[in-house]
Formats: sequence, structure tokens, C-alpha cells
Amino acid sequence: MTKRALVPGIVLFSLVGCGEGVPQIKRASVERVITTLASDEMLGRAPFTPSIDKAAEFIRDEFASIGLEPIPGMDGYLQHFGIYRMEVQDRSVVLNGVEIPGDRTFAWTEAASVHWTTDDPVDVFVIGPEEDAGQRIYEIRTSRREAIVLMSTAHEEFFRRWSSEWSGSYFFLDWPQGPTLFCALTDETMAGSYEFGFAATVEELPLTNVVGMIPGKRPDEIVLFGGHYDGYGIREPVAGDSIANAANDCASGTTGVIELARYFKAVGRPERTLMFAAFTAEEIGFQGSEYLARHIDPDKIVTMFSIAAIGKVDPRGGPGHAHITGFERSDLGPTLQRALEGTPYDFYPDPYEGRYLFRRSDNAPFARLGVPAHAIATIGMDPQDEDLHQVSDEIEHLDLDNMTEIIRAIAIAFRGIIAGEATPTRLDPPLQD
Repeated sequence: MTKRALVPGIVLFSLVGCGEGVPQIKRASVERVITTLASDEMLGRAPFTPSIDKAAEFIRDEFASIGLEPIPGMDGYLQHFGIYRMEVQDRSVVLNGVEIPGDRTFAWTEAASVHWTTDDPVDVFVIGPEEDAGQRIYEIRTSRREAIVLMSTAHEEFFRRWSSEWSGSYFFLDWPQGPTLFCALTDETMAGSYEFGFAATVEELPLTNVVGMIPGKRPDEIVLFGGHYDGYGIREPVAGDSIANAANDCASGTTGVIELARYFKAVGRPERTLMFAAFTAEEIGFQGSEYLARHIDPDKIVTMFSIAAIGKVDPRGGPGHAHITGFERSDLGPTLQRALEGTPYDFYPDPYEGRYLFRRSDNAPFARLGVPAHAIATIGMDPQDEDLHQVSDEIEHLDLDNMTEIIRAIAIAFRGIIAGEATPTRLDPPLQD
């Protein structure tokens, strides 16, 4: 397709508007919103802290000032709900008479207490050095069987990355129950004898999504834009800084949602109903998006678009480009591409094979229901962006001109879908995760 060179800050007159009285997506508004969300005063917006409540109130006030309508049954724009946090108290593994160090074991469990010995009916799996560890773990987990996994030390990098995300706390929307998977990083290929133990405490904690809508002429056809506003909060200090401000991941995505809401509200009543959601607790298992997905009829959602980290220039595509996860799973990506023909922008397929990005953003709970739900981002993953989840994820490291252009590109790309002129295909089969 033909592209023109992208000039930061230049708006396409006929598509987004730049004259007085014509709706715009303004760089100044983008900067104001993301600067507030990623400020030190927000303390990194970690779940279950006063700072994330402060962020929710800011987003609520933005939705109100824009003139979005609340969703019936909520506290204004606030969708309150509770989840269960399971905190690990003890974990021990003895394999073939030898105790495995704690940093080489991992338990994926929904039970608050587990104790297995050799006589218990538990399946044992071995993941050898030549196997795809991620795929095997996925297969074992989705089998929903009590399992012990002996993972070759050749997969140590994968093991460290995987276990670090789930090492101390587990989070569930429903009371924890179900099968347990114990994993040991070892070159043992047999479990002649074993004793596995796990103990945890469980408590219920409150969370809040922020959701608003622009009712369209078709109330039962919803186009949903979402992004998560939580972060990691306070981390180990680096050069005296301990606040992980989460500017790119994902104050940028939440800012995109807010600015799209502002733009489309100014455009006027849409054909299809538009919903805008700032999700909580993405970083601990998509709890906010999972909760909203359970409370909307998926057959009414025409498409769901998760706006992830868009604060930097795409290292592969360059300015005005962004990648879409799960591109081949529906025709949403190609539909958006066609809408961007003749513009400086392009959305292209996620190039990071093996990163499983399609199931690692807030689109996943909706994709599991068959909704054509995808995520967009400009962040690099191979190698991984050095600021991701770090205290260095600051406003100063972002390109707000390019970020503004990406938000404008999303607005352009969705015009036909919002107008009812295009309808993405459903996921068939739905995402299995």
C-alpha cells in the first residue's frame, strides 16, 4: 500500500480534522492526561493501593467531563468488584530423596493447601531440552490435571520468566479451587519418589474498572476500546528512584482510550454504540477485563480493541506504525489496514513469534468468548524494551508526538466499523487459554 512520510504533529485534514470547530485529537490533551497518570503522585498505580484509587477517580472525572454515559448498574463510571489473593506461605519439593531449592521450584495452583507423596495419583511430565517449554506447559495446564513437571535446566530462562510472574501471589475472580501443577527445574527425568508441599492464605480484596459509553443508533452492537491503568507501584530503588511510573505500560494505553472517547464524543452520535474501559489489575492476570467480559453479552460486542503500550516509536515499523496481536485470527487487522490506505499510518501483524502476545493483554478474556478482540502496541519485545515494568518507564522516555499520531490512526481506522460499514469476523475457534 502507498504511504506518505509521517510528519509528527500533522493531522490529516479530511479524516481527523484540524479546523476550528472540527473534532481533533490534540497533542496537548494527550500530554496532560498521560503526565497526570504517570506522575510520581500516582506512585505507580499498583492494585489495592490508595494511588490506584486516585487514578480511577482521575479517569472517572475525565469520562464525566467528556460527557460519556455511565453503564447501568455501576457506581457512576466505577465498576467495583472483588477478587481473591492467595499468598504463598510455604513451598517445598523433595525429589528422589533430594530437596530442590525454592528458586528452582514453582507451583501453579488454585488450592490453598497441597501435600503430595509418591503414593498419590499425580501425573508426572518431563519437558526435555529440545521441547517447546511454553507449549508443553500450556498443554499440561489446559488438561486440568494434577501434575508434576520436571523441566530441563536448558529451559532456565523460560522458567525464570514464567515463575517470576507467579512466585508469591495468585489472584482469582472466583474462590480458588482446582488442580495444581508443581514444576521443578531439574535434569532428573524420573520421579521415583517425591514429596511436594504448598500452603497459602486467601483474602478478598476490592478492585475497580472505569467504564463509560456513547450510545449509538444500534444499542446491541458495541465497539469496545480498552486499556489498563494499573502498574507495578513501588519497586527496588534504582539510582534513588523506586516508583515504577508505568508511563508506557500502560498509562499510554489508558490515555489513548480517554482521547478516543473525547474525539468520538465530539464527532456526534455514532451508528454503533461505543464503550470505553480503563481496566484494573492487568498486571496480575487481566482481572479487570475478565470481570467486564463476564458482564457483557459477547454476542453484542462487534469488536474489542485493547490499546497497550503505544508511547514509543515502533522499533520495527517506525513512526506512525503499530503491531496488532493475533492478526491472523480474524479480519479486524486487514480491515484496519485497508482503512489506513493512503495515510501515513500502518498497523501490521505482531512480529514477535513465541511471545504469545495475543493472550497476554486485556483482549484475551474477550477473545476466549469468540469476540474479535486484539491488542495494539508499538513496544519492542525482541529484545524486550529495557524500560518495561521498570522504574525507568517514565514520560521522558516517550515520544508523545508519535503517540498522538497512533491515537489518530486508531480513530481513522475504526471509522468504517463504527459507522456499521464493516464488521470483523468472529474468532473461530475462540482463543483457548
